[in-house]
Amino acid sequence: MPEFVGAVDQGTTSTRFMIFDHSGNEVAKHQLEHQQILPRSGWVEHDPVEIWERTNTVIQNALRDGGLSASDLRAIGITNQRETTVVWDPRSGRPYYNAIVWQDTRTDRIAAALERDGHGDVIRHKAGLPPATYFSGGKIKWLLENVDGLREAAEAGHAVFGNTDAWVLWNLTGGPNGGVHATDVTNASRTMLMNLETLDWDDELLGIFGIPRSMLPAIHPSSDPEAFGAARTSRPLSAAVPITGVLGDQHAATVGQVCFSPGEAKNTYGTGNFLVLNTGEELVRSRSGLLTTVAYQFAGSPAVYALEGSIAVTGAAVQWLRDQLKIIGTAPDSEQLARSVEDNGGMYFVPAFSGLFAPYWRSDARGAIVGLSRYNTGGHIARATLEAICYQSRDVVEAMEKDSGVHLDVLKVDGGVTANDLCMQIQADVLGVPVSRPVVAETTALGAAYAAGLAVGYWSDTDELRTHWQESKRWEPQWEEERRQEGYQDWKRAVERTLDWVRVGDGD
Repeated sequence: MPEFVGAVDQGTTSTRFMIFDHSGNEVAKHQLEHQQILPRSGWVEHDPVEIWERTNTVIQNALRDGGLSASDLRAIGITNQRETTVVWDPRSGRPYYNAIVWQDTRTDRIAAALERDGHGDVIRHKAGLPPATYFSGGKIKWLLENVDGLREAAEAGHAVFGNTDAWVLWNLTGGPNGGVHATDVTNASRTMLMNLETLDWDDELLGIFGIPRSMLPAIHPSSDPEAFGAARTSRPLSAAVPITGVLGDQHAATVGQVCFSPGEAKNTYGTGNFLVLNTGEELVRSRSGLLTTVAYQFAGSPAVYALEGSIAVTGAAVQWLRDQLKIIGTAPDSEQLARSVEDNGGMYFVPAFSGLFAPYWRSDARGAIVGLSRYNTGGHIARATLEAICYQSRDVVEAMEKDSGVHLDVLKVDGGVTANDLCMQIQADVLGVPVSRPVVAETTALGAAYAAGLAVGYWSDTDELRTHWQESKRWEPQWEEERRQEGYQDWKRAVERTLDWVRVGDGD
């Protein structure tokens, strides 16, 4: 009997394959970055072919490094960067264009027109999302309108769409030779095209965007024993391993953090930050700038919904310190540099590189450093960057409490930035509640593995998964309330400085 479960984690900056045992412990992992293509200001693209090649390589290398073969895997889950849009020819597997990444702002005219033409309220009610550059629907529309011959190909059935989960799944299951064109409810809920009540593509929404239904993948529960097929016995696996779990990355992290009860929340720190609050089987519509989304759905059970606060740039701001400002050599160096000063020196950094997401939804915003004086050093910039991660999360927590009435007693955290002890201490200080990190901090891949394993009986139920969760470290708040509130008010003033910098539709 195979002893392990694997998970493809196709992220914004890298792809990895992780293998877990029955206790949820990491057995093996391999990870590779892929190119960030920036053809114009505000445009962010990936090469889908490169992503697929990276997926091949990390699966093969993780198995090799773990001394395992494909026959040792009971099942595979897939988790992915959401909203990033791929359109390809199912006859050849050739993409019609680069993947348009979730951070990309080229569709600001489309989003503004949707609001102006009165479609915004329909989209909010049916899809739970505001018209914004973030989501897949506008990206598909842009491709149909700007790639020569694509609309004709789509109407002829020769062009199909998927977020990167569907792209990886289709290739893993055979590509042009019988590949499964499918997605799950969590990824579908991020397109502006799925009705949250019916959990199906909505004809009215498709009509608003002018997207043929034939382009879209079949929608299935996130954990299902049959819906997603099996990996082919050719590259990269040598055995027909069933693919039984698919979730968008933040939904997978919610499962990995075992947030299975209403009121439980997690915050994932990656390229951006994503705070998700489980609202149970109740569909809670936000009035405070949050997203209503599907948290997950297990086969045979109703969908579980969530409120989400999505922040575009957090860990990416640390990368900016490394790659553009070059004041640190590696991302972890940001902690040492920030510790070289006692505070931010009166300086605030709002990294609105792609506009502001929740709870503001302002595509006209751009980054700003305010309160700068000659006294300030690179240490202050590094500390202000870490504080920006934490203040943006507080913006979301405040909105979440307004919408749900739930006051967090503790914030569960995961993702790469949680290795930064100073940042997590600042997060506890800014929020005024404890911050808790699990033993397995990379819970996105773990959640995809959990979904896949549940579908095939590798794990019996969610209660069993709860027994595997263990706390690695907890940070208690240390700031006095006066400092906490004054700092937050200064942050809000800094945010105001970032607005109205770009005319919508000008492409920067």
